[in-house]
Amino acid sequence: MQTIGQTAIVTGGTRGFGRGIAEALAKAGYTTLTVARGEDADIVADAAEPGVAERVLAEHAPAVVVLNAGAIPDTAPVHEQTWESFAAPWEVDVRQAFEWTRTALRRPLAPGSAVVLMSSGAALGGSPRSGGYAGAKAMVRFIAQYAGEESERLGLGIRFVALLPGLSPGTGVGDAGARAYAAKQGISVEEFRERLGPVVTPEIAGQAVLDALAAPGAPAYKVSAAGLGEIEIR
Repeated sequence: MQTIGQTAIVTGGTRGFGRGIAEALAKAGYTTLTVARGEDADIVADAAEPGVAERVLAEHAPAVVVLNAGAIPDTAPVHEQTWESFAAPWEVDVRQAFEWTRTALRRPLAPGSAVVLMSSGAALGGSPRSGGYAGAKAMVRFIAQYAGEESERLGLGIRFVALLPGLSPGTGVGDAGARAYAAKQGISVEEFRERLGPVVTPEIAGQAVLDALAAPGAPAYKVSAAGLGEIEIR
């Protein structure tokens, strides 16, 4: 894959998986730009805010877009949530996926471009200590599928793929989940992490994105410490 001179955009690209993904794309030869709310981002913006996707895609015409930004979910059990806390992943993770995929299809991005949406293994198995997170990540997966179908129907030549990494302490979401599930099981965070075994690191997430871009056109992949694993989307 020719990457020299091509631009990649990574939302939420300044920490956690996003940082690993941005670094991997840069090493692969992409001119990589991060989008985040913090001042250390290349493009300082809320990726879920309407209008941001239109502005960034119009200005930079990327060959690759990785939608990684997301809210750290409230880890209270469902009966202790408010609607606002429960819905936070929908307002950020799902809204971002909607805004950017919609814009990619409507502009549209150039044929041969790819949009990678970071979903979660929770989209398959649920996550009772994260409010609406699992459902939101399932919707992110479906948005990738729907957008891919529309790209094919319209003959746009844009690929959309979702990646579903497992719970991964060492990231903001993963650390919150580890604390919540350790407490639920009555064990220490250290013991919980030990029971998990090898997890997806930012470096593994970065390599998974590169591997997904180079792989055949499956609509979604699981991501584990061992890398990509294909799943069937029904």
